[in-house]
Amino acid sequence: MKDGGRLAAAIEVLTEMESRHRPVQIALKDWGNSHRFAGSGDRTVIGNLVFDALRNKASLAAHMDSEAPRAIVLATYVLTWDKGVAALNEVLQQDRHAPEALSADETEKLSSPGLADVSASAKGDVPAWLWPDFLEAFGQEAEAEGIALAKRAPVDLRVNTLKSERDKILKRLAHAGAIATGLSPQGVRIEAKPGLARMPHIQAEEGYRKGWFELQDEASQLAAFLAQAKPGEQVLDFCAGGGGKTLALAAAMQNTGQLYAYDADRLRLAPIHERLQRAGVRNIQVRDPASSTLSDLEEQMDLVFIDAPCTGTGVWRRRPDSKWRLAEKALADRIEDQRNVLRAASKYVKPGGRLVYATCSVLPRENQQQAEWFLGENKGFQALSVIDIWKSALEGRKEPKYVSERGEIMLTPASSNTDGFFVSMFERRS
Repeated sequence: MKDGGRLAAAIEVLTEMESRHRPVQIALKDWGNSHRFAGSGDRTVIGNLVFDALRNKASLAAHMDSEAPRAIVLATYVLTWDKGVAALNEVLQQDRHAPEALSADETEKLSSPGLADVSASAKGDVPAWLWPDFLEAFGQEAEAEGIALAKRAPVDLRVNTLKSERDKILKRLAHAGAIATGLSPQGVRIEAKPGLARMPHIQAEEGYRKGWFELQDEASQLAAFLAQAKPGEQVLDFCAGGGGKTLALAAAMQNTGQLYAYDADRLRLAPIHERLQRAGVRNIQVRDPASSTLSDLEEQMDLVFIDAPCTGTGVWRRRPDSKWRLAEKALADRIEDQRNVLRAASKYVKPGGRLVYATCSVLPRENQQQAEWFLGENKGFQALSVIDIWKSALEGRKEPKYVSERGEIMLTPASSNTDGFFVSMFERRS
């Protein structure tokens, strides 16, 4: 396929998403299934166009004065990918599968210098109804943080220290441009590539198949690292999901002690078994919510880790369609879910034990305000300073920009070059 056909395909996918309210991955998969002639390279470029259009939808719509899929895709090609109007005109003229030629109005808008009298939320590519939350979280940095959340994300890997070490992985993945992450001691990064460029297929690498590393964003790695799970401890990962942080905790425990993996959603736990085997983890007991309870663990855990259900505002770089599908009711539901999870998980912490509450959100309503609510409802717990743990365990590394009075931290793409992630910690009073 030529770029003209790829542009038409991206417009078709976005139209399908808009008209049928479909998630981006499903819309892209269905398009590929019905257009078998498209090669893997074509599907990559089409996916890049669609994802970048969604990442920058508000700012591009403001520039074009239109939210139509055609306007957003053409603006992505010309403005985000910096191809220019002349190149786009050439593409549209030379490919019979391309969208129709530019109108005079489209040419004028695509040639204009940029955004002028538009809202700050549009410049930051943040839904307007969430802009007050961004201002509360970031103040004068809100627009910059929104723009950073609209960029492409790198591929981050966590070295499995049970089987390998970072220097070895860096050498093995040198051909892919792998570098050490700046914050996580076990992190390896492959930077995002621009425009039409294709990222390497990391899961096809020998090291992935042998369990030497796992795909995991640096912020997620740091959340597990800061929990400071120790060899020999009793640990409960209460919202284990697919097991990314579970594996990180197991590695920190050096395969000793006992780590329990639990999730109220049985389907979310399904991938964990294959991952445990590949990683060579032996100290994890998976508790199936359909066939077992956690009653025997009450007040027994040295550490309970909660990767709480949330809006996912911190991972908009990776899931840009969720940014525009999020609604006020969904946020309210997540807040209630988080409080239910905190109530349920806290009873497993033993006296003197630790409770970690983390989210991949940047919204104060899901983060600092939830920590404040929990402390108000649970006088048997006190806050622990995560930033103090950072200074001790990650000495010499750049400290988080966003730190609450209680020492909770928030990482962001603009301030720490990671996904958006919040980490708080509490101790059960003896």
